Order: sequence, then structure tokens, then C-alpha cells
Amino acid sequence: MNRRAILSIIRKDLKVVAQSKAVVLPLILVPTLMFIVIPALAAFIPSLVKLPGSNMPRLDVLLRGAPPGLTAALSGYNDTQKYAVWMLVYLMAPMFLILPVMVASVIAADSFAGEKERKTLEALLYTPTSDVDLFVAKTLSAWVPAWLVTGLGFFVYSLVADLSAWSLVGKLILPNLTWTVMVIWVAPAAAGLGLGTMVLVSSRVSTFQEAYQLGGIVVLPIVLLVIGQATGVMYFDVGLVALLGLVLWVIDVALLWLGVRLFRRDELIAQL
Repeated sequence: MNRRAILSIIRKDLKVVAQSKAVVLPLILVPTLMFIVIPALAAFIPSLVKLPGSNMPRLDVLLRGAPPGLTAALSGYNDTQKYAVWMLVYLMAPMFLILPVMVASVIAADSFAGEKERKTLEALLYTPTSDVDLFVAKTLSAWVPAWLVTGLGFFVYSLVADLSAWSLVGKLILPNLTWTVMVIWVAPAAAGLGLGTMVLVSSRVSTFQEAYQLGGIVVLPIVLLVIGQATGVMYFDVGLVALLGLVLWVIDVALLWLGVRLFRRDELIAQL
């Protein structure tokens, strides 16, 4: 592989991304909501519970039938503490995976479809790079920012969550082993799932919006994980997180293999 050509394409793509409002705005608004606004709301849980006429259900009733591991993990807390720990540590765990998928998907959607809209794809396709080099460069230009944003977001989220929960729990609740494994092992794989799908989609449609809308289906499995955790059907412990990461990496390898086999610049040139 031509490393110099790959790095050159990556730098160009990241520069274009930084100048695109359609790409940058979601990358700012969604992390801000997930990593600052939502964890900060945990500090108001005691006020919500004590409101006159408050009908917030007991968490043990809400999670009736939950896996024993989740019940045991919350057993040492009172009702107010349970709400805070459940929301910040357990409910937000699968929601956190939406970020790498979203970041990778937004950038990857711009990788080819955006180039077609800007009329810059033809010049790129005629550069002396192989199909594999071009595909790898487009993939890395979405994967690397997704992983970096996720890592930075985890640091910010842990800080805000610990500050919000300190007055309630009296100790640091993050980072823990499950979240650490999730950020290091699962989040990069989740980003790979989003970008692998989106690069394939965006190379076959004409506009950024079409690519983003078609690729949005990638988020659905993450939404199912959020629902499962919120209803107590599953429990995000280290074992489940490690297994989830393994499954996602296998899918990523399959998508990468498929993408390399299907990607042909002559087909893209014919679409211009």
C-alpha cells in the first residue's frame, strides 16, 4: 500500500469535514447532549423524587425481572442512589455506542457522496492510487476521528457523571472495568460497523443526504441494546461487552473484505 497517498487523502478528507457545517454540527451537538447535558441531569434526581405528587416508580419495581447481576450491582444503594447509578453507569452504556457509529457514519457518508456533490471525486479517482489504497484511506478518514471523539467523550462524560453523582453516592462511579472495555474494545468496532456500511452506501448514491439517510439503519441495533438495558432484559457487564465487541469486529472484517472486493473506481467514474 502507498502510505503517502493514503495519508494525503486522509488529510484532505479531514480538512473538508472540518469546513462542512452539515458534518460538524452533529459532531458537536450530539456529544454535548450525551456527555454533558444528560449526565448533569443526574444531580437533579433527588429534587424530582421529592417533588409534591411525584409518581416516579421505585427502580426495583421498574426493573422487575432484571438479570441478577444488575440487581446485585444496585443492591448497595438507596432508591435515590440507584436512579443515579442506573442512569449514569448502566442505561448510558449502550447509548454511548451511538456516538462512534454516528461520527463514523456522518464522515463516511461524506467520503464519496459528498465528493460527488462537490464535483471533486473525478479528480480523486484519476490519481495514481490503487483501488485498495483509496478504499483504505476513505475508511481510515472516518474511523480515526470517530475513535478520537469517543475517547475524548468518555473522559468528559466520566468527569461530568462523577461530579453529578458525588453528592448522591459519595464516591467515583466511573470509569469502571465495563466502561473501559467498552471504550477500548467495543467503541472502535462500533465505529467500524458504521463506516464500513456507509462507505459502501455512499459510493453508490449521489448526495450526502441520501447516503446518511440510507446508512441510518446501522444505528438500529444500538437502539435495541438501549431498549434491552432500559427494560432490564440485559445487563452490560464485562462478559457481555467483550462478546459484543467480538461480534462487531467479525462483522467489521466481513464488511472490509466485501468493500475491498466491490469497490471499483471504473464503476464510480461511470456514475459521474
